[in-house]
Amino acid sequence: MISSIFGKTKPFNFVIILTFLFVFYWTAIFVLFSKPYNSQEILMQCVVLLVLFFMVFIINFIVKRNKITEPNSFAIVFFSCLIILFPEVLLDNNGILCTFFLLLATRKLLSIKSLKKIKLKVFDASIWVAVSSLFYDWAMLYFLLVFITIYLYQPKNIRNWLIPFIAFFTVAFITFGALTVLNKPNFIEDHYTFSVNIANDFIFQWQNSLKLIIYILAALILFVFTFLKLSKSGKGRINTMRLIAIFFFIGLIITLLESYDQVTPILLTFFPTSVFITNYIENIKRPKLKEVALILLIIIPFIVLITRFN
Repeated sequence: MISSIFGKTKPFNFVIILTFLFVFYWTAIFVLFSKPYNSQEILMQCVVLLVLFFMVFIINFIVKRNKITEPNSFAIVFFSCLIILFPEVLLDNNGILCTFFLLLATRKLLSIKSLKKIKLKVFDASIWVAVSSLFYDWAMLYFLLVFITIYLYQPKNIRNWLIPFIAFFTVAFITFGALTVLNKPNFIEDHYTFSVNIANDFIFQWQNSLKLIIYILAALILFVFTFLKLSKSGKGRINTMRLIAIFFFIGLIITLLESYDQVTPILLTFFPTSVFITNYIENIKRPKLKEVALILLIIIPFIVLITRFN
């Protein structure tokens, strides 16, 4: 039943997923976490929710356009399930906005495999990475993804290596001008501290740490499985999956460096993990076994969520 609904990319699938995210978002905010908000803050949360919706469309576009998975909606389903598994990410507006801009960057980087307009795509991707760092300073690590993409596709052109620096300074100058107008001259100094914050509430609570460890181990197993199955694929798809894997590992590093209080960068790993899970599901040949695996993967996050109320 689930495979028959989400096994194809249909507009109705987006209606189901977006409706669910809408209900779950406000339920998590007001019921699960009991957050009080005034009217101005509610407006901001509505904007963040819209960004979350756009992320669903971007993920679907990335996997469909680059043929990362078969034509289905599993990737966005699993992305939503991971949000259920870690509902804390919904409290972190910076995390949602940072992930959104990094997905825009990834969209550009993965399209470089066509070898068309490489310089423009590198510039655009670098712009989005620089913008994402305005929300998490450690997001600057994703410039590594830009340079690895250049190395994979056109390393001999020296101008390609200079473009990310041009994009970075472009965003820096615009940001400095905006901060001057807004009279916030200390934002850059206060924001880009690159501090390590791993000794606080989230990771070292036993329940969260256990859940995080199981999630990381499962993602790594799926990562290995995906690349074993890709061994006979063409170079283009292997390079695409390499970049998605690097996206995951950088997100994982940032999660371990900067998880505290209401900051939960684990959202950065949800896109690549949803791709890994989708590739695993697609490789199950028996329809009944695939259906059982889908049901379990969707039910388990809800079970974990329910345990929070015990």
